[in-house]
Amino acid sequence: MNALKDNNFQNSSKGTVKTMLQKSDKPSSLEKENQDQKEPKNQNKENPPPPIDKCWSLSDFDIGKPLGKGKFGSVYLAREKQSHFIVALKVLFKSQLMKAAVEHQLRREIEIQSHLKHPHILRLYGYFYDAKRVFLILEYAPQGELYKHLTKSERFNEAKSATYISQLASALEYCHSKKVIHRDIKPENLLLGMKGELKISDFGWSVHAPSSRRTTLCGTLDYLPPEMIEGKVHDEKVDLWSVGVLCYEFLVGKPPFETESHDHTYQLISSVKYSFPDYVSSGARDLISQLLRKKPSDRLPLADVLKHPWIQQHSSMFNKQKVSVNQTPTTSVSSLSSS
Repeated sequence: MNALKDNNFQNSSKGTVKTMLQKSDKPSSLEKENQDQKEPKNQNKENPPPPIDKCWSLSDFDIGKPLGKGKFGSVYLAREKQSHFIVALKVLFKSQLMKAAVEHQLRREIEIQSHLKHPHILRLYGYFYDAKRVFLILEYAPQGELYKHLTKSERFNEAKSATYISQLASALEYCHSKKVIHRDIKPENLLLGMKGELKISDFGWSVHAPSSRRTTLCGTLDYLPPEMIEGKVHDEKVDLWSVGVLCYEFLVGKPPFETESHDHTYQLISSVKYSFPDYVSSGARDLISQLLRKKPSDRLPLADVLKHPWIQQHSSMFNKQKVSVNQTPTTSVSSLSSS
Protein backbone atom coordinates (compact mmCIF):
# COMPACT_ATOMS: atom_id res chain seq x y z
CA MET A 1 0.00 0.00 0.00
CA ASN A 2 1.35 3.39 -0.90
CA ALA A 3 1.61 6.06 1.77
CA LEU A 4 -1.83 7.50 2.36
CA LYS A 5 -1.91 11.01 1.03
CA ASP A 6 -4.85 13.30 1.63
CA ASN A 7 -6.53 12.53 -1.68
CA ASN A 8 -6.25 8.77 -1.17
CA PHE A 9 -9.03 8.84 1.39
CA GLN A 10 -11.06 11.42 -0.47
CA ASN A 11 -11.07 9.51 -3.73
CA SER A 12 -10.72 5.83 -2.83
CA SER A 13 -13.87 3.81 -3.65
CA LYS A 14 -15.77 7.04 -3.91
CA GLY A 15 -18.31 5.50 -6.23
CA THR A 16 -18.57 2.00 -4.82
CA VAL A 17 -18.66 2.92 -1.13
CA LYS A 18 -21.31 5.56 -1.72
CA THR A 19 -23.33 3.35 -4.03
CA MET A 20 -23.42 0.32 -1.74
CA LEU A 21 -26.09 1.87 0.49
CA GLN A 22 -28.37 2.35 -2.48
CA LYS A 23 -30.53 -0.56 -3.56
CA SER A 24 -28.60 -2.86 -5.87
CA ASP A 25 -28.23 -6.58 -6.39
CA LYS A 26 -24.68 -6.33 -7.71
CA PRO A 27 -21.69 -6.78 -5.40
CA SER A 28 -19.01 -4.11 -5.46
CA SER A 29 -15.38 -4.62 -6.38
CA LEU A 30 -12.89 -4.75 -3.55
CA GLU A 31 -10.34 -1.99 -3.55
CA LYS A 32 -7.03 -2.86 -5.19
CA GLU A 33 -4.26 -2.88 -2.59
CA ASN A 34 -0.56 -2.54 -3.32
CA GLN A 35 0.98 -5.99 -2.97
CA ASP A 36 4.33 -4.55 -1.88
CA GLN A 37 2.96 -3.88 1.62
CA LYS A 38 4.08 -6.51 4.11
CA GLU A 39 1.16 -8.70 5.18
CA PRO A 40 0.64 -8.99 8.96
CA LYS A 41 0.82 -12.43 10.50
CA ASN A 42 -2.51 -14.15 11.14
CA GLN A 43 -4.08 -17.48 11.97
CA ASN A 44 -4.52 -18.28 8.24
CA LYS A 45 -0.78 -18.51 7.61
CA GLU A 46 -1.18 -21.74 5.63
CA ASN A 47 -3.92 -20.22 3.44
CA PRO A 48 -3.38 -16.89 1.66
CA PRO A 49 -6.15 -14.27 1.84
CA PRO A 50 -8.78 -14.41 -0.91
CA PRO A 51 -7.99 -12.31 -4.00
CA ILE A 52 -8.71 -8.64 -3.49
CA ASP A 53 -9.53 -7.62 -7.07
CA LYS A 54 -12.67 -9.74 -7.28
CA CYS A 55 -16.38 -9.00 -7.09
CA TRP A 56 -17.74 -10.92 -4.13
CA SER A 57 -21.12 -12.40 -3.28
CA LEU A 58 -22.47 -14.47 -0.42
CA SER A 59 -22.13 -17.64 -2.50
CA ASP A 60 -18.32 -17.29 -2.27
CA PHE A 61 -18.39 -18.16 1.44
CA ASP A 62 -19.25 -21.07 3.70
CA ILE A 63 -21.08 -19.51 6.63
CA GLY A 64 -20.44 -20.87 10.12
CA LYS A 65 -21.44 -20.06 13.66
CA PRO A 66 -22.44 -16.56 14.79
CA LEU A 67 -19.66 -14.68 16.57
CA GLY A 68 -21.68 -11.77 17.86
CA LYS A 69 -24.66 -9.52 17.37
CA GLY A 70 -24.78 -5.74 17.20
CA LYS A 71 -27.28 -2.95 16.73
CA PHE A 72 -27.18 -3.08 12.95
CA GLY A 73 -26.57 -6.76 12.28
CA SER A 74 -24.49 -9.81 13.17
CA VAL A 75 -20.99 -11.24 12.68
CA TYR A 76 -20.45 -14.81 11.48
CA LEU A 77 -17.46 -17.08 11.15
CA ALA A 78 -16.97 -17.77 7.45
CA ARG A 79 -14.59 -19.45 5.02
CA GLU A 80 -13.85 -18.32 1.49
CA LYS A 81 -14.55 -21.40 -0.63
CA GLN A 82 -11.59 -21.30 -3.02
CA SER A 83 -8.77 -20.28 -0.66
CA HIS A 84 -10.29 -21.80 2.53
CA PHE A 85 -9.27 -18.56 4.23
CA ILE A 86 -11.10 -18.03 7.54
CA VAL A 87 -12.73 -14.63 8.01
CA ALA A 88 -15.36 -12.89 10.09
CA LEU A 89 -18.29 -11.81 7.95
CA LYS A 90 -20.08 -8.77 9.34
CA VAL A 91 -23.64 -8.45 8.04
CA LEU A 92 -25.29 -5.03 8.31
CA PHE A 93 -28.86 -4.21 7.32
CA LYS A 94 -29.22 -1.11 5.15
CA SER A 95 -32.63 -0.24 6.59
CA GLN A 96 -31.24 -0.09 10.12
CA LEU A 97 -28.20 1.92 9.04
CA MET A 98 -30.39 4.44 7.28
CA LYS A 99 -32.88 4.62 10.14
CA ALA A 100 -30.05 5.51 12.52
CA ALA A 101 -28.51 7.85 9.93
CA VAL A 102 -25.07 6.26 10.24
CA GLU A 103 -24.40 5.50 6.58
CA HIS A 104 -21.58 8.05 6.61
CA GLN A 105 -19.91 6.21 9.49
CA LEU A 106 -19.94 2.94 7.57
CA ARG A 107 -18.51 4.59 4.47
CA ARG A 108 -15.80 6.20 6.56
CA GLU A 109 -15.05 2.92 8.35
CA ILE A 110 -14.60 1.10 5.04
CA GLU A 111 -12.55 3.84 3.40
CA ILE A 112 -10.20 4.12 6.37
CA GLN A 113 -9.89 0.58 7.70
CA SER A 114 -9.36 -0.99 4.27
CA HIS A 115 -6.16 1.06 3.92
CA LEU A 116 -4.66 0.17 7.29
CA LYS A 117 -2.29 -2.79 7.49
CA HIS A 118 -0.69 -3.34 10.89
CA PRO A 119 -0.35 -6.45 13.12
CA HIS A 120 -2.46 -4.81 15.82
CA ILE A 121 -5.23 -3.44 13.62
CA LEU A 122 -8.05 -5.72 12.49
CA ARG A 123 -7.87 -6.08 8.71
CA LEU A 124 -10.79 -5.20 6.50
CA TYR A 125 -10.20 -7.33 3.41
CA GLY A 126 -13.16 -6.00 1.46
CA TYR A 127 -16.92 -5.68 1.23
CA PHE A 128 -19.92 -6.49 -0.95
CA TYR A 129 -23.63 -5.87 -0.77
CA ASP A 130 -27.06 -6.85 -2.02
CA ALA A 131 -30.43 -5.09 -2.00
CA LYS A 132 -30.87 -5.22 1.77
CA ARG A 133 -27.48 -5.89 3.35
CA VAL A 134 -23.86 -4.79 3.41
CA PHE A 135 -21.20 -7.44 4.10
CA LEU A 136 -17.76 -6.62 5.50
CA ILE A 137 -15.01 -9.23 5.08
CA LEU A 138 -12.96 -8.89 8.26
CA GLU A 139 -9.96 -10.58 9.80
CA TYR A 140 -11.05 -13.24 12.28
CA ALA A 141 -9.87 -12.64 15.85
CA PRO A 142 -10.32 -16.06 17.55
CA GLN A 143 -10.13 -14.90 21.16
CA GLY A 144 -12.87 -12.33 20.75
CA GLU A 145 -13.51 -9.09 22.61
CA LEU A 146 -10.89 -7.94 25.09
CA TYR A 147 -13.74 -6.51 27.16
CA LYS A 148 -15.05 -10.00 27.94
CA HIS A 149 -11.62 -11.11 29.16
CA LEU A 150 -11.33 -8.00 31.32
CA THR A 151 -14.80 -8.56 32.79
CA LYS A 152 -13.96 -12.17 33.58
CA SER A 153 -10.60 -11.30 35.14
CA GLU A 154 -11.93 -8.12 36.81
CA ARG A 155 -8.51 -6.56 36.19
CA PHE A 156 -5.28 -7.50 34.44
CA ASN A 157 -1.81 -7.91 35.94
CA GLU A 158 1.01 -5.56 34.98
CA ALA A 159 2.52 -7.85 32.34
CA LYS A 160 -0.74 -8.24 30.45
CA SER A 161 -1.69 -4.58 30.84
CA ALA A 162 1.70 -3.32 29.65
CA THR A 163 1.67 -5.71 26.70
CA TYR A 164 -1.76 -4.57 25.55
CA ILE A 165 -0.86 -0.90 25.99
CA SER A 166 2.36 -1.28 24.01
CA GLN A 167 0.51 -3.05 21.20
CA LEU A 168 -2.18 -0.37 21.23
CA ALA A 169 0.40 2.42 21.21
CA SER A 170 2.19 0.83 18.27
CA ALA A 171 -1.05 0.56 16.28
CA LEU A 172 -2.14 4.12 17.07
CA GLU A 173 1.30 5.48 16.20
CA TYR A 174 0.85 3.84 12.80
CA CYS A 175 -2.67 5.30 12.44
CA HIS A 176 -1.46 8.78 13.31
CA SER A 177 1.35 8.49 10.77
CA LYS A 178 -1.42 7.98 8.19
CA LYS A 179 -3.34 10.99 9.55
CA VAL A 180 -6.02 8.72 11.02
CA ILE A 181 -7.53 9.47 14.44
CA HIS A 182 -9.53 6.62 15.98
CA ARG A 183 -11.47 8.65 18.59
CA ASP A 184 -13.26 5.68 20.17
CA ILE A 185 -10.63 3.53 21.88
CA LYS A 186 -12.29 1.37 24.55
CA PRO A 187 -12.20 -2.33 25.57
CA GLU A 188 -15.29 -3.12 23.47
CA ASN A 189 -13.45 -2.00 20.32
CA LEU A 190 -10.38 -4.15 20.96
CA LEU A 191 -10.20 -7.79 19.88
CA LEU A 192 -7.70 -10.56 20.56
CA GLY A 193 -6.03 -12.68 17.90
CA MET A 194 -4.89 -16.29 17.94
CA LYS A 195 -1.99 -15.67 20.32
CA GLY A 196 -3.87 -13.17 22.46
CA GLU A 197 -2.45 -10.17 20.62
CA LEU A 198 -4.49 -6.98 20.65
CA LYS A 199 -6.21 -5.75 17.49
CA ILE A 200 -8.01 -2.42 17.14
CA SER A 201 -11.42 -2.76 15.49
CA ASP A 202 -14.46 -0.59 14.79
CA PHE A 203 -13.29 2.50 12.93
CA GLY A 204 -16.82 3.91 12.71
CA TRP A 205 -15.90 7.01 14.71
CA SER A 206 -12.43 7.34 13.22
CA VAL A 207 -11.55 10.07 10.79
CA HIS A 208 -8.90 10.80 8.21
CA ALA A 209 -8.01 14.34 9.16
CA PRO A 210 -5.18 15.85 7.09
CA SER A 211 -5.54 19.04 9.11
CA SER A 212 -5.63 16.95 12.31
CA ARG A 213 -8.18 19.28 13.89
CA ARG A 214 -11.79 18.25 14.53
CA THR A 215 -14.71 19.48 16.63
CA THR A 216 -17.17 16.55 16.52
CA LEU A 217 -18.25 15.11 19.87
CA CYS A 218 -18.04 11.35 19.48
CA GLY A 219 -16.80 8.25 21.21
CA THR A 220 -17.73 6.92 24.64
CA LEU A 221 -18.07 9.32 27.58
CA ASP A 222 -15.70 7.54 30.00
CA TYR A 223 -12.89 7.76 27.43
CA LEU A 224 -13.45 11.30 26.11
CA PRO A 225 -10.74 13.88 26.88
CA PRO A 226 -11.50 17.36 28.29
CA GLU A 227 -11.19 19.13 24.94
CA MET A 228 -13.90 16.95 23.40
CA ILE A 229 -16.46 17.19 26.19
CA GLU A 230 -15.89 20.95 26.26
CA GLY A 231 -16.56 21.16 22.53
CA LYS A 232 -13.10 22.43 21.65
CA VAL A 233 -11.09 21.67 18.56
CA HIS A 234 -9.18 18.41 18.94
CA ASP A 235 -6.53 16.42 17.14
CA GLU A 236 -4.86 12.99 17.29
CA LYS A 237 -3.89 13.59 20.93
CA VAL A 238 -7.41 12.54 21.93
CA ASP A 239 -6.18 8.98 21.37
CA LEU A 240 -3.32 9.53 23.85
CA TRP A 241 -5.86 10.36 26.55
CA SER A 242 -7.78 7.17 25.72
CA VAL A 243 -4.60 5.11 26.09
CA GLY A 244 -4.19 6.51 29.60
CA VAL A 245 -7.81 5.75 30.49
CA LEU A 246 -7.47 2.24 29.10
CA CYS A 247 -4.22 1.56 30.98
CA TYR A 248 -5.96 2.59 34.20
CA GLU A 249 -8.95 0.37 33.43
CA PHE A 250 -6.76 -2.63 32.66
CA LEU A 251 -5.05 -2.36 36.04
CA VAL A 252 -8.05 -1.30 38.15
CA GLY A 253 -11.02 -2.87 36.37
CA LYS A 254 -12.93 0.34 35.68
CA PRO A 255 -12.25 3.69 33.99
CA PRO A 256 -10.77 6.45 36.20
CA PHE A 257 -13.67 8.89 35.74
CA GLU A 258 -16.59 6.46 35.96
CA THR A 259 -19.48 7.66 38.14
CA GLU A 260 -23.23 7.17 38.50
CA SER A 261 -24.09 10.31 36.52
CA HIS A 262 -22.90 11.77 33.24
CA ASP A 263 -22.70 15.26 34.73
CA HIS A 264 -20.36 14.12 37.48
CA THR A 265 -18.22 12.22 34.99
CA TYR A 266 -18.02 15.35 32.83
CA GLN A 267 -16.84 17.35 35.84
CA LEU A 268 -14.17 14.81 36.78
CA ILE A 269 -12.86 14.61 33.23
CA SER A 270 -12.80 18.37 32.79
CA SER A 271 -10.88 18.84 36.04
CA VAL A 272 -8.81 15.64 35.52
CA LYS A 273 -9.68 14.36 39.00
CA TYR A 274 -8.99 10.69 39.65
CA SER A 275 -7.19 8.54 42.19
CA PHE A 276 -5.25 5.28 42.21
CA PRO A 277 -5.89 2.22 44.37
CA ASP A 278 -2.91 1.37 46.57
CA TYR A 279 -1.99 -1.70 44.52
CA VAL A 280 -1.20 0.28 41.33
CA SER A 281 2.59 0.49 41.02
CA SER A 282 4.51 3.75 40.86
CA GLY A 283 5.64 2.98 37.31
CA ALA A 284 2.09 2.51 36.07
CA ARG A 285 0.97 5.65 37.89
CA ASP A 286 3.72 7.63 36.22
CA LEU A 287 2.73 6.48 32.73
CA ILE A 288 -0.98 7.08 33.26
CA SER A 289 -0.41 10.50 34.81
CA GLN A 290 1.67 11.54 31.79
CA LEU A 291 -1.17 10.57 29.45
CA LEU A 292 -4.08 12.01 31.44
CA ARG A 293 -3.12 15.65 31.03
CA LYS A 294 -5.71 18.34 30.36
CA LYS A 295 -3.51 20.17 27.88
CA PRO A 296 -3.20 17.88 24.83
CA SER A 297 0.34 19.00 24.03
CA ASP A 298 1.45 17.88 27.51
CA ARG A 299 0.43 14.26 26.90
CA LEU A 300 3.18 11.70 26.45
CA PRO A 301 3.73 10.94 22.73
CA LEU A 302 3.11 7.35 21.64
CA ALA A 303 6.77 6.84 20.77
CA ASP A 304 7.64 7.74 24.36
CA VAL A 305 4.89 5.48 25.70
CA LEU A 306 6.73 2.59 24.06
CA LYS A 307 9.98 3.76 25.68
CA HIS A 308 8.48 4.23 29.14
CA PRO A 309 10.31 2.19 31.84
CA TRP A 310 7.09 0.50 33.03
CA ILE A 311 6.29 -0.64 29.48
CA GLN A 312 9.87 -1.73 28.84
CA GLN A 313 9.92 -3.73 32.07
CA HIS A 314 6.57 -5.50 31.78
CA SER A 315 5.48 -5.71 28.13
CA SER A 316 6.11 -8.94 26.24
CA MET A 317 7.03 -6.76 23.25
CA PHE A 318 10.28 -6.01 25.07
CA ASN A 319 10.91 -9.17 27.06
CA LYS A 320 10.26 -12.89 26.80
CA GLN A 321 7.46 -13.04 29.33
CA LYS A 322 4.38 -14.53 27.66
CA VAL A 323 0.87 -13.19 28.04
CA SER A 324 -1.75 -15.93 28.14
CA VAL A 325 -5.43 -15.16 27.66
CA ASN A 326 -7.16 -18.36 28.73
CA GLN A 327 -7.43 -21.19 26.21
CA THR A 328 -6.74 -20.50 22.57
CA PRO A 329 -9.74 -21.51 20.44
CA THR A 330 -9.25 -23.52 17.29
CA THR A 331 -9.47 -22.08 13.80
CA SER A 332 -9.76 -25.43 12.07
CA VAL A 333 -12.46 -26.25 9.55
CA SER A 334 -14.47 -27.95 12.31
CA SER A 335 -14.92 -24.59 14.02
CA LEU A 336 -17.18 -23.53 11.18
CA SER A 337 -19.96 -25.73 12.53
CA SER A 338 -22.94 -23.81 13.78
CA SER A 339 -23.13 -25.75 17.01
